[in-house]
Amino acid sequence: MIYIKFILLALVWLAISSAIYERFYRRYRNTDKSHAFEQKTIVRSQPAACIDLKINEIEATERSRIAGDNAHAFRDRVLDKPSKRAT
Repeated sequence: MIYIKFILLALVWLAISSAIYERFYRRYRNTDKSHAFEQKTIVRSQPAACIDLKINEIEATERSRIAGDNAHAFRDRVLDKPSKRAT
């Protein structure tokens, strides 16, 4: 008798939870709405007709590094020193 109640309770819980999940999913995706716009609107597409023009080209910069960087000064970057900017 106790197993039958447990099985019925599990089935009721499964039915209710799946109904709630489906309701939220349908509400989120709007699958329960009929979209008349998509059925009545005709979309005519054409191939893209454009020309790509080359305007400018940058081959190299004069300096490859930024002035004042500390990429190679590991101890200055990592050690806990007062910042030069703070003063």
